[in-house]
Amino acid sequence: MTALRVFEAAARHLTCTGAADELFLTQSAVSKQLRTLEEHLGVILFERENRGLVLTEVGRDYLGEIRPLLAQIAAATARLSLQRSRGVSLTLSILSIVGDRWLMPLFGEFTRANPDVDVQFTNLISSDKQTTTEPDAAFLGGEGVWPGSVADYLFGREVTLLASPELVARGEGLRRVEDVARYPLLNHFQRPEAWSEFFTANGMEPQPMSRVIRYEFFATIIKAAIGGMGVALVPRVFVSEELERGELVNPLGLGVTSRRGYYFVVPEHKASNPALATLRSWVLDKAEATRHGLGA
Repeated sequence: MTALRVFEAAARHLTCTGAADELFLTQSAVSKQLRTLEEHLGVILFERENRGLVLTEVGRDYLGEIRPLLAQIAAATARLSLQRSRGVSLTLSILSIVGDRWLMPLFGEFTRANPDVDVQFTNLISSDKQTTTEPDAAFLGGEGVWPGSVADYLFGREVTLLASPELVARGEGLRRVEDVARYPLLNHFQRPEAWSEFFTANGMEPQPMSRVIRYEFFATIIKAAIGGMGVALVPRVFVSEELERGELVNPLGLGVTSRRGYYFVVPEHKASNPALATLRSWVLDKAEATRHGLGA
């Protein structure tokens, strides 16, 4: 179980350091657990590179198999703990980028105003409707359609072009939208259409792109862009700090309005829960304030 938890955490962070920090282990202990698991299974789960870890195809398949099982164990443990707690308990499934970049810095306000509502967070809850691990609500990315659920748009459709100042200064630079295609394009696995949307929205006919590098997490894309590995398209809500600090710039002042965004999703049969209704109202108020601050 320890090795599986380490593998899952390493697959999210794509570094032994990130997994070690999350699990309160040393980096060497994480590396040892991963090696032990690979030896036990007789397969290679990660390619080791200078900048971190990259899941192999076998590793991605294995991750998809074990995540729901780990989620069931986590949920069973949470339910047992909640039975002993007082007040109203809610379980939220949350994407790491939404928690890190938006919700957690704000959430203290909700807990102070609603001390009797105990909110548990996880990003391991299974989406399998046949299990008993359905969350009370979830922060999800998509186009806003989840049958059997009420989905409220939060933010994220406004996507901005990003690059490091050092990358922009290299070579011929970025002066026109046509120049963008000459650079490595950093892309999210779940948004394969992003660059086509960008070029079309900015009046450029589809054409061969020099290189597309795909990542599983926006947090990784942001770090790669800061490191000068290419140009990126990232929801503007997630990069305000990097833009303010000058670690990233929008060299052409361009972006695109995507079909995809981030939503607060509540199963229809749970929407009447008073505590959940209170949380939903608070989340939507904060999201509206965020969109207003971005001018979106």
